[in-house]
Amino acid sequence: MRILFCSRRFFPAISGMSVYALNLLRQLTAAGHEVVMVSQYRGDPTGTRVYGGGPPPEVPGVTVIGRRSLGEENGGEFERDVDDMLDTIRAEHARKPFDLLHAQYGYPNGWTTLLAARELGIPSVVSIQGGDGHWVGSCCETHRLAMERVLQHSNAVLIGCDSFAREVVDRLHVPRDLFTIVPGAVDVHRFTPEPGRTPGDAADPPHLLYHGRVDRRKGSLDFMEALAILHAQGLRFAATVSGIGPDLDATRDLARERGIAEHVRFSGYADYAAAPAIYHNQDIFVSPTYAEGFSNTVLEAMASGLPILSCHAVGVMDCLRDGENGLLVQPGDVPAQAAALARLLTDPALRHRLASEALAECRRTYSWEAVGRQIMEVYAGLRGVAPDTAFDPVLPVTPCRFRETPHLL
Repeated sequence: MRILFCSRRFFPAISGMSVYALNLLRQLTAAGHEVVMVSQYRGDPTGTRVYGGGPPPEVPGVTVIGRRSLGEENGGEFERDVDDMLDTIRAEHARKPFDLLHAQYGYPNGWTTLLAARELGIPSVVSIQGGDGHWVGSCCETHRLAMERVLQHSNAVLIGCDSFAREVVDRLHVPRDLFTIVPGAVDVHRFTPEPGRTPGDAADPPHLLYHGRVDRRKGSLDFMEALAILHAQGLRFAATVSGIGPDLDATRDLARERGIAEHVRFSGYADYAAAPAIYHNQDIFVSPTYAEGFSNTVLEAMASGLPILSCHAVGVMDCLRDGENGLLVQPGDVPAQAAALARLLTDPALRHRLASEALAECRRTYSWEAVGRQIMEVYAGLRGVAPDTAFDPVLPVTPCRFRETPHLL
């Protein structure tokens, strides 16, 4: 099949969306599909600082087309970016027709491919991921209607787990049977325990890792507050915050304010090729997130043999169970996070048990080979199927909080 994959801000820094895209594209090309990726990117100073910026990198075997999101950069004019992506898809389809369109994220990408499918007469698939499942649609009437139409009229809607599907159903009041569960996945051949170390081992002092988007919604500020409690209790640790994001400066400033800056290293930008090594020489993975679509970094930490502290959050509690293969606390409960981290710092037997259980489950359940097959089965079932065109292709343009802070959409 010839497949158009429309990615949302495929930036070079580590993120769930870019990791998902890379691994899916590798599976599709390995299976013999011809793939074109159209992706937005930020090229302005603000976007570059938050996301790494710049056009998407080359992906072996894939035709990659980067489109600068000038509308997003110009006060959140997302409609301009939809038109630009739609024009790009039209031109590529005219050059050589696609069999199927697959959007990563419901808006603006899913809306773009829904419009393209309606015009070109081919089926569309949308993967609901992260933020646009958690809050896009509750922000304004424009995006509520866009998300409802994408969910109700795409030929297939993929979502990472049941808890995430139930959240979207409750918030947007759409039927649960619209969603096909396709779990997150990790490359278990690249992400492995550090050679020569037993999962759960720890240095003195133990090394704590936060890796991914540095964002208060991912718990980066809560992590600093929890570390301050541990420091006040006299517990020793060495922490690393790996990645960039909208709250990198605020997180660094908070570490200074709480007097723990000498114990926290901010390692900055990291690309996906470097990610497996980031988990090595670390002892405990910390993801105090408020919500996920399905956490790629949690899966990577599981595959890397690290014990994990995270939260009873959408997209996490589907793969981690408190006391079985990780420790979970309520999102935002900093004292509970500090208490759980203290247990992991001081109890070697607990670390070894949690790390071993997580590693075994990850290898059993969350390989990209299995997940890629599921997605390609969805594609095969849609080949030659007509798109659903029974929707209004025009959206009202209404005020939205994300027009002021478009990078948070």
